[in-house]
Amino acid sequence: MRVLLVEDEKRLAETLRWGLEADGYAVDLASDGEAGLELGQLHPYQVIVLDIMLPKLNGYRVCAALRERGVTTPILMLTAKNGEYDEAEALDTGADDFLSKPFSYVVLTARLRALVRRGRAGAAAALTFGDLVLDPAKRTCRRGGTPVALTTKEFAVLECLLRHDGHVVAKHEILDQVWDVAYEGDPNIVEVYVSALRRKLDAPFGRRTIATVRGVGYRLVADEPGASA
Repeated sequence: MRVLLVEDEKRLAETLRWGLEADGYAVDLASDGEAGLELGQLHPYQVIVLDIMLPKLNGYRVCAALRERGVTTPILMLTAKNGEYDEAEALDTGADDFLSKPFSYVVLTARLRALVRRGRAGAAAALTFGDLVLDPAKRTCRRGGTPVALTTKEFAVLECLLRHDGHVVAKHEILDQVWDVAYEGDPNIVEVYVSALRRKLDAPFGRRTIATVRGVGYRLVADEPGASA
């Protein structure tokens, strides 16, 4: 899951980024409203965490501008202010939820999960492909009823493939969804994680689920024994 965090308090931003990445999110940071507005339009985020008190453009103006430009990504607004008028203004400008500082990290992540579920508009809680079942809410993976332990990045790569339901997913699309915008490493990192998933999901079960589409990317296949490795 890819998240945009627009927050100018450096310590808070880094703390939230560390926590979210540990929970399996890919996090892009923006430290002012103009940068947040630009990133919010450029990338396909699942949710945006937006502070209200920001340099250059405040959160209200960023939120309103995103909605005016057709961005429907769920937005959770953060503010140090208190009071019903601040909450009302946040919601009136297009925010989906509101959280006052100081806040509990547990509550923040619960709100994010709720927003993403709403944003998926009726999507099933669990993602399935044959006997492979991935539950994003519970962070569990099973193959034929057998639990499979995945790292956070392995989980995110598999979720990306499952959400495309057997269609080809380009390597750059996986990078966009699973790694943050600041990632400048080798794009072949995707191959590393796909190989890890094959070792965990396919080899122990005598399956061939993740096929390589040469020169393009990857797709899930229904146990094709001749699929490219």
